[in-house]
Amino acid sequence: MVLLNGRSVLGPMDTDGRDLVALMAEAEGMDTPVWIDVHRPDEEVRRMLLDDLAFEELAVEDVFGYAPTSVQRFGNDRVLVINARDADNRLDTEPVSVFLRGSVLMTLRRAEIPAMKAFGRRLKEADAEDLALGVDFLLYELLDTIADDWAPRLTAYSDALDRLEHQIFTHEGRDAGILEELHDLKRHLREAAKSIESLHFVVIRLLKPGDHLVSVGTHHYFNDVQQLVGALMRRANNYSQGATSARESHISNVNLRLAKTNARLSEVMTTLTITGAIMLPLTLIAGIFGMNTALPVQAESLGGFWGIIGLMVLFAIGMLAFFWRRGWLSNPNDD
Repeated sequence: MVLLNGRSVLGPMDTDGRDLVALMAEAEGMDTPVWIDVHRPDEEVRRMLLDDLAFEELAVEDVFGYAPTSVQRFGNDRVLVINARDADNRLDTEPVSVFLRGSVLMTLRRAEIPAMKAFGRRLKEADAEDLALGVDFLLYELLDTIADDWAPRLTAYSDALDRLEHQIFTHEGRDAGILEELHDLKRHLREAAKSIESLHFVVIRLLKPGDHLVSVGTHHYFNDVQQLVGALMRRANNYSQGATSARESHISNVNLRLAKTNARLSEVMTTLTITGAIMLPLTLIAGIFGMNTALPVQAESLGGFWGIIGLMVLFAIGMLAFFWRRGWLSNPNDD
C-alpha cells in the first residue's frame, strides 16, 4: 500500500508497472510526507533497497533477518525497528522496519499487522496542518497507532484475568483448564510487553537530547506517545503480576484440596488399621478355642462361651487403652 498526500492513490507496489524505486522517486519530489508500506518484501525488494536506493546494508539485512529493536541514523536516513502486534495465532508480535528518507516514511514487514490499517485510516483523516510538520508527524502517528492497538488487547487480558480469579476463589466451574488459561494469558502478556517495551525504547531514543532524530516541533507529540506507552507498560506489568498471583493461588488451592483429601484418606486408613489390629487377637482367640482338638485349657474351665467373650473384651479394651496412651486415637486436626 502507498499513501501520497495522506490518501491512498497507488494501491499495490506493482500497479502500472511501477516498482519501489519509481515510487520513491515520485514520493521524494512531493511537498507533503508520503507513506510507503511493503508487505512481505522479497529478494527483488532487497536488491532495490541496496543497489538502487543505496540504503545501508546493515539496516536492509535487519528487514530480512533477525531484527532487534533499534533506532539508527545513516547519513540523512533514519532506520527504526519496532515490535508490533501481528494478526496470526502463534506469536503476538512481529518486527516492523521503518525507513525515513526526506519526506518518505517506508515500512517493511513480513506479517499482517493490524495497526497498519488503522495507521492508513488516521493518515487519510489527518489535517493539512499536521501533515505540514513533515515525515516526523507520520512517524508519530505510526508509533501512536501501534501503541493504541494494544489498549483493547490489554483490556481483554484484564477481563480474562478477572474471570479466572473469580473462578479460582469462588470454586465455580471446572479446574481442569485454569492452569492452561493462565499460562496462555502470561504468554500473551509477555508478547505484549515485548512490543510495548520496544515502543518505549524507541520513543526515549528519539527524544534523546543532542541526537536531533525528530524535529523540535513534534517533540510534544512524541512526549504524548511516551506517556501512553508508560501507562501501557504499567498495565502489562500489573496484569502479569496478577496472573502470576492467580496461578500461585490456584496451585495453593489445589494443594490444599489434595491435602484435605489425603487427610481424610489417612483417617480412614487409621480407623481400618486400628479395627484390624483389635480384631486380629480376637480372631486368634476364637480360632484357638474353636479348633476340633484337645486343648491344654478347655473353654469350660474359663467360664465357657461368656468367659471367652469376656477374655476378648479384655483384650480389646487393653489394646484401645494402649492405642490411646500412644495418641493413635486422637484426630491430627485437633493439634
